[in-house]
Amino acid sequence: MANILILAALAEEGDALFADAGTKRDGAFAPRRLTVNGHDLTIVISGLGKVNAALAAGMISGDADLLVMSGTCGSLGAAPGAYWLAEAVQHDYGANEPGRFRRYRAGEWPIGEAGESHFAAMPDPGLGLPHARIASGDSFVACPDAAADLKSLGATLVDMEVGAVAQVAARLGKPWAAIKAVTDEANGDSAGDFHANLVRAARVAARETERLVAMI
Repeated sequence: MANILILAALAEEGDALFADAGTKRDGAFAPRRLTVNGHDLTIVISGLGKVNAALAAGMISGDADLLVMSGTCGSLGAAPGAYWLAEAVQHDYGANEPGRFRRYRAGEWPIGEAGESHFAAMPDPGLGLPHARIASGDSFVACPDAAADLKSLGATLVDMEVGAVAQVAARLGKPWAAIKAVTDEANGDSAGDFHANLVRAARVAARETERLVAMI
């Protein structure tokens, strides 16, 4: 049996997970607690962005054995559907130098030679989903030029939270996993596409996250 903390940025994403099951508690982030397949789950809706995600993960992870994030993301050329996020990088962490922005692994000195900047997730237990690297940052990407820059990091997906959860997990010495489903293509249509596809994509990611819990 494992204690698993599942985070979602938005209510639509969190409410899609084990819908209508469990008991909500008072307190920060109103955690919903339930037991599934012998595992004790805590589901929290963190709010948007890296600070909210890191705060929720840090405050509530306590006795959690595993941190999981479920929800939605933008595509940087990836096909529609759900993805196992094997790697996460914070695209807005680094050093502003003349004529360029150099990315570093979040939390490390942004000085000197830049090494690998990503955080690696736990091994895939065999979900059969395509693997991806996600770029996380505190901006909603709705620009092809910005998307092209993020693709240069080896990322095929973009969001605002997973990289922060990965950093918290690394700092706490806990494994992490994330499953996200595509809502938009990080272009000029993204705002409308995101809202149009949010509920559907949230349910797709939730279904795969529920399969993950069943396999652990």
